Amino acid sequence: MSPTVFLITPPFTQLNTPYPATAYIKGFLNTKNISSFQADLGIEVILELFSKQGLSDLFSEAEKATDKSDNAKRILALQEEYLKTIDSVMLFLQGKNPTLSHLICQEDFLPEASRFSQLEELDWAFGTMGTQDKAKHLATLYLEDISDLIIECVDENFGFSRYAERMGRSANSFDALYEMLYRESTYIDRLLLGNLDQKMKKLQPKLVCFSVPFPGNLYSAFKSAQFIKKHYPNTRIAMGGGFPNTELRSLSDIRVMEFFDYITLDDGETPIEELILSIENPEYDSYKRTFLLENGKIAYKNNSAKRDYKQSEVGTPDYSDLLLDSYISVIEIVNPMHRMWSDGRWNKLTMAHGCYWGKCTFCDISLDYIKVYEPIAAKLLCDRMEELIRQTGQNGFHFVDEAAPPALMRALALEILRRKLAVTWWTNIRFEKSFTRDLCLLLKASGCIAVSGGLEVASDRLLELIQKGVTVAQVAKVTRNFTEAGIMVHAYLMYGFPTQTAQETIDSLEMVRQLFEIGVLQSGFWHQFAMTAHSPVGMYPEKFGVLKETETVGTFANNDIVHIDKTGTDHDAFSFGLKKSLFNYMHGICFDFPLQDWFDFRVPRTKIPGDYIYNAVHEEENWSVKPSAKIVWLGSRPLISTYTKSKKGNSWEMASLDFHAKKEAFAVSVSKEQGIWLGDILEKIAVSNLKTYTYQEIKTDYENNSELEDFELFWYSKPINTLREQGLLVL
Repeated sequence: MSPTVFLITPPFTQLNTPYPATAYIKGFLNTKNISSFQADLGIEVILELFSKQGLSDLFSEAEKATDKSDNAKRILALQEEYLKTIDSVMLFLQGKNPTLSHLICQEDFLPEASRFSQLEELDWAFGTMGTQDKAKHLATLYLEDISDLIIECVDENFGFSRYAERMGRSANSFDALYEMLYRESTYIDRLLLGNLDQKMKKLQPKLVCFSVPFPGNLYSAFKSAQFIKKHYPNTRIAMGGGFPNTELRSLSDIRVMEFFDYITLDDGETPIEELILSIENPEYDSYKRTFLLENGKIAYKNNSAKRDYKQSEVGTPDYSDLLLDSYISVIEIVNPMHRMWSDGRWNKLTMAHGCYWGKCTFCDISLDYIKVYEPIAAKLLCDRMEELIRQTGQNGFHFVDEAAPPALMRALALEILRRKLAVTWWTNIRFEKSFTRDLCLLLKASGCIAVSGGLEVASDRLLELIQKGVTVAQVAKVTRNFTEAGIMVHAYLMYGFPTQTAQETIDSLEMVRQLFEIGVLQSGFWHQFAMTAHSPVGMYPEKFGVLKETETVGTFANNDIVHIDKTGTDHDAFSFGLKKSLFNYMHGICFDFPLQDWFDFRVPRTKIPGDYIYNAVHEEENWSVKPSAKIVWLGSRPLISTYTKSKKGNSWEMASLDFHAKKEAFAVSVSKEQGIWLGDILEKIAVSNLKTYTYQEIKTDYENNSELEDFELFWYSKPINTLREQGLLVL
């Protein structure tokens, strides 16, 4: 039976794992017994292109180009070597041919063009990395060489994780994209449309839904929709996803509806359900957050009384239909967090819809995807994790939250440990003080391997203006807690925020330098501030000392706003120096370079003391425990033995508690009575138990034993401190 809905991710997003939007929608449609099929056309085009036959056709196309560069000529001269190696390299990057890494690392197996010229500079980066990682990086350079040939000789808009991205970036007018869509199809277009045609013939769906998360997916979505309109005119076509949700909220250009029948905004579950009901029964005629053509004009329909579904009702993401074993893991640049984006297969889930903080002034906090906060219960999250492991065979999870809530992360970690799941996971957070040493240790024990979060401007004045709710010193302490627990930390860094001065930019760089130098930050990336229409800065620029360049609202995309900063700082000038310095700091070098050395123009001297971050992370902690704090034991059950201790004619009955930890054994000695109580209470508070005990409950239990005295004295004793170091956590 033909599926009712065909869900498409158009080229290109990620090479290593599916973008999750269609899997989320398919999971929801399953709960409604609505048949659907999904495809990631990006990975399918890549697999067709980077094959022996695909490259043979590509080289024939590239030969037609005139005025080829020396690099293009070299690649074409070596085309037999590329044809000989491409299939085995792709299998290697899919994890199906691991032994090829030895050949690749010999560096006389792969043909080399301009991308390999940077190799000598990167040799140090693989000093501690294995053969597999080095081979992945070399194979990535090999693919990027071919990509350079495609861009120069075949299709200037090609990119592995984007396609014709410039056409979608703040395109206030539809003119340029519209004109491009009516040009002759490129070689990449023909691969895409050939693949799409095969699927449309086979599926014959009633509705095709394109998920367009990024500007780099926009052109291929329109090109595909144009093809369907021409060759399958009875099929309805819809677009949703991150790009329309942020960019197309004021859409008025009717030419867009030559390609799409519907454009939906925000959460897609209810809008798509309404579309299906309206297609199957024209008299139903009810829509949720949907643009459509009516009487020759674009109309926005939101007249459905039907509510949005709660996160507990939308089902488990369904990754069936996708070519899960065909995605390729690449290592493009030697950045630990970026590597996680491009290397390895991750099941994508969300802990909570929206952001529990929802105050940052640069963020789209007026839109539902941020402002409507709704967490999912930890037990339901774990149910979905187990279901996805069964479905995909993968136990790695990327929680794609705006900012994962600490309390929910704690509950999820406890549930993972109770169920004894062996998983790895990572997510995005706010660097808030809730992330204590012990919470970070719990997260690590449950399989958390990395977090990313916004340090942004690394200036307390600007962090307050942003309403980030953190200080630089607090961020330093939190990054220390994660790092000491063995969890990698990536910081999103921002420059060019309204009213930011050159002095503050240099002071921010000094903060970042110190964070890397003392080792509490492992990865980072500088972004230049962009004003968006749905953020407080975009809506009320006068409050932030900036002016909109124009008040004109475009007829197509409206999100990024060109603005003038009245302070007059040339933020663009700092870009190269900030990124170059960070590249070196990430690899543990050049900390002693004066900050001036990173810039080819005069910059102010930093006003940040050289020991600012050091002092922040070594500030004495408050070890007092709240009565409501949860106490959890991660370690093993002890073996308890008793003995008599004698000194100066006096003797005491003692207990030794022997523990076998994963790495080494250890023991603590206490009085016999304390030992019996401690063995009992550790069993009660073991992480595998359903009930969690509070500090007050443990204190009461201790004090109810008439043979025991002074709980506080015992709690802060050396034996308990030893247990605190070995997995006795206060949460």
